[in-house]
Amino acid sequence: MVILGIDPALSITGYGVIQVRKNKLSLLEAGIISTSAQSKLPERLDKIYKGISKLIVDTKPNCLVLEKLYVHYRHTTTAYLLGQARGVICLTCAQKDIPLFEYAATRVKKAIVGRGLASKFQVQRMVAGLLNIRSLPKYMDITDALALAIAHSYMLRSIEGRLKGAEG
Repeated sequence: MVILGIDPALSITGYGVIQVRKNKLSLLEAGIISTSAQSKLPERLDKIYKGISKLIVDTKPNCLVLEKLYVHYRHTTTAYLLGQARGVICLTCAQKDIPLFEYAATRVKKAIVGRGLASKFQVQRMVAGLLNIRSLPKYMDITDALALAIAHSYMLRSIEGRLKGAEG
């Protein structure tokens, strides 16, 4: 199974593609899609759309995983812009017929580190260890996206285990 994790944002959207075979994880591709603050919003959203579309065509994921939107009452404008980037990604999934899954950041951290309030650095170190990444990526957005993909693989494994247990 190939899983595409995306940490959406308007400036830097991180992505990570992993493959899961017999409970072994391997890194296929990871990086960012960046847009310029000087560009107009429609151009920035178009760049994200085209980047995600190309990524889906190139890596052929079985599913896409996004972080759920968390809105703090002091940062409504940020949430509004983030929501637009997420909307473009959700639309791309629908157009490419890719199943979409969403998880809260705390659930991902719990799956990866064992603590829902783990730091970004702890998540980054654990992701690097799980995928045998020797040097940490420049952007935390990349490891956040990889964490989403890894967490989803764990959630699937947990569901499969429960289904097998119910059969027996």
